[in-house]
Amino acid sequence: MRRRACQPPRIRLAVPAGEAAPEVDEAQGPQPGPRILALHLPDLSTEVLRAPGPLLAWRMEGNRRLVVAADPAARALGVLPGQALGDAQALAPTVAAHPEAPDAAAARLLELALWALRIAPLVAPDPPDGVLVNIAGIEALSGGEARTMRRAVAGLARLGHTARAAVAGTAAAAMALARGGQEVAVPAGLEAAALADLPLHHLRLEVGTIVGLRRLGLHRIGDVLAQPRAPLARRFGADLSLALARATGAAAEPFRSIRPPPERQVALEFEEPLITRAAIDHAVEHLLVRLCAGLAEEGRGLRRLVLRAHRADGGVQEQAIGTGTASRDPAHLLRLLAPRLERLEPGFGFDGIALMAEATEPLAAAQSGLQGAGLDGGDAEAALAALLDRVAQRLPAWRLRPRESHWPERAVERVNPLAAVAPPQNWSARPRPLRLLRRPERLEAVAVLPDDPPFRIRWRGEWVAVRAAEGPERLEAEWWRDRPDRPVRDYYQLEVPDGRRLWVCRAGGPGSARWFLHGLLP
Repeated sequence: MRRRACQPPRIRLAVPAGEAAPEVDEAQGPQPGPRILALHLPDLSTEVLRAPGPLLAWRMEGNRRLVVAADPAARALGVLPGQALGDAQALAPTVAAHPEAPDAAAARLLELALWALRIAPLVAPDPPDGVLVNIAGIEALSGGEARTMRRAVAGLARLGHTARAAVAGTAAAAMALARGGQEVAVPAGLEAAALADLPLHHLRLEVGTIVGLRRLGLHRIGDVLAQPRAPLARRFGADLSLALARATGAAAEPFRSIRPPPERQVALEFEEPLITRAAIDHAVEHLLVRLCAGLAEEGRGLRRLVLRAHRADGGVQEQAIGTGTASRDPAHLLRLLAPRLERLEPGFGFDGIALMAEATEPLAAAQSGLQGAGLDGGDAEAALAALLDRVAQRLPAWRLRPRESHWPERAVERVNPLAAVAPPQNWSARPRPLRLLRRPERLEAVAVLPDDPPFRIRWRGEWVAVRAAEGPERLEAEWWRDRPDRPVRDYYQLEVPDGRRLWVCRAGGPGSARWFLHGLLP
């Protein structure tokens, strides 16, 4: 049974080398609802500046320079966001002032979201300073939600980032709790009670909405939740009602993961980072065997495989391969991955490697894959598939399939090299070049009469006599696709003295025509 995109895939826990990895099968019970781990990075704006503290970040607002962020050391000296830069420097002259770097912060947030893929396969950045992770279904693998939070915060600390974590059944509630410093795991359905004491700005409402609610004496989220929704919606708009409904779980909120959920994933983490190619190959081979064994249980084969390697310094590298036909033979897949592994840059080493089956197809046991050098010589299709899989990892591989169009550049399309091809009726009734020129070459031509074939052409700076000619073959614009004023084309087959046969096009009518070389005939 195929998983729905909104459900987390089956996961193999990332464990240190040498330990057995527990497995969870979704047949053991129904899939749980969303459980969102929110990671709030309160000092991201100053951490990306990579300067010794104490420091602050400022930006221009109108003609004023305002403090937008301060690191813990600067805050201890009394510097707070919202202050005028001059006031902050007068209060704490030892604090270094740097212009805000929003692009650097956004890029770093994306890097940290990629890093968080080692926690669970569904991760979404929550700009400007948050990361959301859907950890539903991994509690038994990770030791529980509390342990997952601790590991995530400790991992970010090793990368030089202060983080606060919280878990809830909705993304808005989890992030609000994390922003409020309440590092808790809220049971599903209790989000409203957990949010009751938090200030309104933790829900990231518009400033005007927060000011209006405070004028009404509503200072906390619980105060607003206790009010009838209809009057609030009439006064503050539907956005407030939607934010409250999403925070409490009354309305669903889309989770836009930075990577599509894999159909199956296996992963390993290592106490000592892997640096050598031999160690990386051994780990990948071990993961491939486990992945293919799981696919065999489901009767499926790989069409797209992604390798994700996590570096000890927090960097993430990905390599992907595709297969022409479904396969679950570890030896064949390892040969396809070998050139990709050469592109990996371990640096100080990889402390985690994962393999994701992003696309699979049904594969019967009798078709259980390709056996490399041991292929049966009579199985021509399997042998061709194995060859094309290996070629496609280094060079583009495709075949051309005819299309229902008489316009030359639309007459064929690229398809999978193993795809079935059925030419339309009368598709090759007239001679055509084996391959059209990517950019038609401009010509000059001389003919006796306007519609006669040319007897001389100027090609690549030289005049060439035409020994034989045939044509014209007129092609009209396709009215259901083209604009009405698209010029007609007249094609001629020309033979020059050195024996080459040219497929020449005249675009436009007599007197306004332009000549082009469109291809070489066989």
